[in-house]
Amino acid sequence: MNDSLLSNGHAPLLRQATVDRQTKETQVHVALTLDGCGLADNHTGIPFLDHMLDQLCAHGLVDLRVQASGDTHIDDHHTNEDVGITLGMALDQALGDRRGIHRFGHCVAPLDESLVEVALDISGRPHLSYGLQIPTQRVGTYDTQLVREFFVALVNHSRMTLHIRQLDGLNSHHIIEATFKAFARALRMAIALDPRRSQQVPSSKGVIQA
Repeated sequence: MNDSLLSNGHAPLLRQATVDRQTKETQVHVALTLDGCGLADNHTGIPFLDHMLDQLCAHGLVDLRVQASGDTHIDDHHTNEDVGITLGMALDQALGDRRGIHRFGHCVAPLDESLVEVALDISGRPHLSYGLQIPTQRVGTYDTQLVREFFVALVNHSRMTLHIRQLDGLNSHHIIEATFKAFARALRMAIALDPRRSQQVPSSKGVIQA
């Protein structure tokens, strides 16, 4: 994927962001287009996380490139967290002052026996309520504790309120994938432009809290 694909071959879209973050532990590059068509180019060095980011693109209809490298010879924690941080920063920048968006999103997504509910508010107030009970410690090589760490990082740096509830599920892969699909659909709903709101900020205060 190249940068022209991120804007679907047209003039650059307003709701885009590119963020680079470098620490002694990781290097992360994120290019995000909110008004996309689901293009994905995600290479984090963590294959299962790449798969989940691809779900975010496919079901959220955002275009996303994530290129990351980190100290995965130790474990995946730092890279997983820093991808969440950088993606959150990109989402925050691409949304700007949140003018004209629906703001709220909700989805209940099934995947076979699993059922996960996600509700979110692009509120300017970071909060995560996390209700997954993942039965195994790993899916492939991926530590399932890192699912929560990813969303903590994303929520804090995108400044959203996010509630995740597991309504059913036995298979760890299915539970996590249903979560990312539900999140993607809820995010798609929340960031969509509301034709009835025009350029108004979606708050009775007239501003989304910084």
